[in-house]
Amino acid sequence: MRLAVCAEMVYQELPFVERVERIHTAGFDVELWDSRPKDIAALKATGARFSSMTGYSAGSLVEAGTADQVVRTAGELIPTALELGVERLVVHPAELVDGRAARPHWRATGDMWFTAAKTLETLGALGEKHGLTFTVENLNTILDHPGIPLGRAKDTLALVKAVDHPNVKLMLDLYHAQIGEGNLVDLVRHARPWIGEIQVADVPGRCEPGTGEINYSAVHRVLVDLGYEGTVGMEAWASGDSDLALRAFGAAFGAASGER
Repeated sequence: MRLAVCAEMVYQELPFVERVERIHTAGFDVELWDSRPKDIAALKATGARFSSMTGYSAGSLVEAGTADQVVRTAGELIPTALELGVERLVVHPAELVDGRAARPHWRATGDMWFTAAKTLETLGALGEKHGLTFTVENLNTILDHPGIPLGRAKDTLALVKAVDHPNVKLMLDLYHAQIGEGNLVDLVRHARPWIGEIQVADVPGRCEPGTGEINYSAVHRVLVDLGYEGTVGMEAWASGDSDLALRAFGAAFGAASGER
């Protein structure tokens, strides 16, 4: 399995390109959020391998009136993804503004579910055309993302299963799942066939593995048992020194044993 680190959340004292260089030098792939304000040529010149980035910039999967914006802006971002060699484009069950729902919905409806599924079908066809995978990320609505409909892992997984397209997968975020649902080992086992990438951070605090309550060594053992060969990304703040945070992440997921 490959390990990646979200450059948005570590080495905060450094310019963004230098963060990517530090992550790459440490032997990890790189996750991005919004690529639009970034110097794409400079990022490409680092030689880093980019595992994922945000795959839309407007609209909501679940809203019939704005779902077309998700597809349109996804198409606008695809050239950047192809230039950087990004493998997965991440979408969410709502339009986010500073991490919060642009238009909060406190109850999911059947129409929302149907709209999300149809939009993901369209994104799947777009991904197939360009050799990219769109991944739907689960989010917790208790702490970080109130007002997000269909945000729990069981909901995003149900959407991905219903769409049943090889270019639509689950971005399984275990930090969010722990806050909203728990039972992570069984969740990983159940979701395995539909996982495009896994993201991790500890609870509470959203810092590197080993700083909270989640037994990530146990999660790693299950992934090995399941034969998972995809990417695990640390989408987490460094609790202190970023170098130490990356080492802790690597140790939790077998980097010391040469599995990365």
